[in-house]
Amino acid sequence: MDSADQPDILVRVARVGELLQLSVDDVVVASACRAIDLVPALIRVLDEAVIQRLTTLRAVHAGTVVLGGRALLLPGATHAGKSSLVAELLRRGATYFSDEYALIDSDGRVHPYPRPLLLRNGCPEQVPVLAAECNAPVGDAPAPVGWILSLEYQPAGTWSIEAVPQGEGLLTLLRNTPHVLADSPEMVGAFQRAVAGATCYAGRRTEAKDAAGEILRLVGRSG
Repeated sequence: MDSADQPDILVRVARVGELLQLSVDDVVVASACRAIDLVPALIRVLDEAVIQRLTTLRAVHAGTVVLGGRALLLPGATHAGKSSLVAELLRRGATYFSDEYALIDSDGRVHPYPRPLLLRNGCPEQVPVLAAECNAPVGDAPAPVGWILSLEYQPAGTWSIEAVPQGEGLLTLLRNTPHVLADSPEMVGAFQRAVAGATCYAGRRTEAKDAAGEILRLVGRSG
């Protein structure tokens, strides 16, 4: 086989005894009794493959929805509660872009990355959920950034948020990108253009249902 025909990534699911095993490039990365239970691991594998191969876009770990034609970014690490908050915003009329990555182009616009949401819904394991199950549309075109909210989840706390300078919003995007700045120096300019039209906030939030209402009031939408 010509090297140009070689796959970028080789994913296999095989039954071994009572289990199904998910392997990537012949390395087992997950196992489960049911195929559906391998889906979260498969999504994360595909995420990593996509992000590593981006050329014209740069990624930020951020839940992303669109309200009134502008993107709202919720930067945060994996397991920071982004997906549950995104799902709640979708149930209240937002358009889905992603629950994990904001993909930003050289003009600072955000592109959809509408993978299935991974939600726990009170369970220890994540399950895939489509935006349609939240009665939400999926974005199909890039959008300018309207808001960047860096929110720390504190279940026993209270909603507390304040406006911060755009420079801090830029640092938030840089802190949450999986890319190495030395390898992608043009990323700073792209992120600067992204925050140039955005209102930036930082603070604390409680549960997703309460936080979604507060966010919609903050950006001037009824919730």
